Amino acid sequence: MAELYRREGIHPTIYYPWLKDFMETGKGRMRGDGLREANSDEVKALRQENERLQQLVADLSVANMLLKKSQSSG
Repeated sequence: MAELYRREGIHPTIYYPWLKDFMETGKGRMRGDGLREANSDEVKALRQENERLQQLVADLSVANMLLKKSQSSG
Protein backbone atom coordinates (compact mmCIF):
# COMPACT_ATOMS: atom_id res chain seq x y z
CA MET A 1 0.00 0.00 0.00
CA ALA A 2 2.85 2.41 0.77
CA GLU A 3 4.02 2.21 -2.83
CA LEU A 4 0.50 3.00 -4.03
CA TYR A 5 0.31 6.05 -1.73
CA ARG A 6 3.61 7.38 -3.05
CA ARG A 7 2.77 6.68 -6.70
CA GLU A 8 -0.64 8.33 -6.49
CA GLY A 9 0.39 11.13 -4.14
CA ILE A 10 -2.12 10.10 -1.48
CA HIS A 11 -1.27 10.51 2.19
CA PRO A 12 -2.35 7.53 4.35
CA THR A 13 -4.17 9.89 6.75
CA ILE A 14 -6.47 10.80 3.86
CA TYR A 15 -6.85 7.28 2.47
CA TYR A 16 -8.01 5.48 5.60
CA PRO A 17 -10.86 7.88 6.52
CA TRP A 18 -11.97 7.79 2.87
CA LEU A 19 -11.87 3.98 2.91
CA LYS A 20 -13.91 3.86 6.12
CA ASP A 21 -16.50 6.24 4.61
CA PHE A 22 -16.56 4.22 1.40
CA MET A 23 -17.03 0.92 3.20
CA GLU A 24 -19.77 2.29 5.49
CA THR A 25 -21.59 3.79 2.50
CA GLY A 26 -21.32 0.45 0.69
CA LYS A 27 -22.78 -1.39 3.67
CA GLY A 28 -25.62 1.10 3.84
CA ARG A 29 -26.37 0.73 0.15
CA MET A 30 -26.45 -3.05 0.53
CA ARG A 31 -29.05 -2.61 3.29
CA GLY A 32 -31.04 -0.44 0.90
CA ASP A 33 -30.25 2.90 2.51
CA GLY A 34 -30.46 5.98 0.29
CA LEU A 35 -27.66 8.05 -1.11
CA ARG A 36 -25.51 10.01 1.32
CA GLU A 37 -25.53 13.75 0.68
CA ALA A 38 -22.21 15.57 0.59
CA ASN A 39 -21.53 18.04 3.36
CA SER A 40 -20.32 21.58 2.63
CA ASP A 41 -16.66 20.70 3.23
CA GLU A 42 -16.88 17.84 0.75
CA VAL A 43 -18.58 20.06 -1.82
CA LYS A 44 -15.89 22.72 -1.38
CA ALA A 45 -13.12 20.13 -1.73
CA LEU A 46 -14.76 18.64 -4.84
CA ARG A 47 -15.11 22.08 -6.41
CA GLN A 48 -11.44 22.83 -5.73
CA GLU A 49 -10.41 19.48 -7.19
CA ASN A 50 -12.61 20.13 -10.22
CA GLU A 51 -10.96 23.53 -10.77
CA ARG A 52 -7.51 21.96 -10.42
CA LEU A 53 -8.35 19.24 -12.93
CA GLN A 54 -9.86 21.74 -15.38
CA GLN A 55 -6.67 23.81 -15.20
CA LEU A 56 -4.58 20.68 -15.73
CA VAL A 57 -6.61 19.75 -18.82
CA ALA A 58 -6.25 23.30 -20.17
CA ASP A 59 -2.48 23.28 -19.58
CA LEU A 60 -2.08 19.88 -21.21
CA SER A 61 -4.24 20.93 -24.16
CA VAL A 62 -2.04 23.98 -24.78
CA ALA A 63 1.12 21.89 -24.45
CA ASN A 64 -0.32 19.30 -26.87
CA MET A 65 -1.27 22.00 -29.38
CA LEU A 66 2.21 23.55 -29.19
CA LEU A 67 3.84 20.14 -29.63
CA LYS A 68 1.70 19.40 -32.70
CA LYS A 69 2.55 22.81 -34.19
CA SER A 70 6.27 22.30 -33.61
CA GLN A 71 6.13 18.83 -35.22
CA SER A 72 4.21 20.00 -38.27
CA SER A 73 6.48 23.00 -38.91
CA GLY A 74 9.73 21.18 -38.26
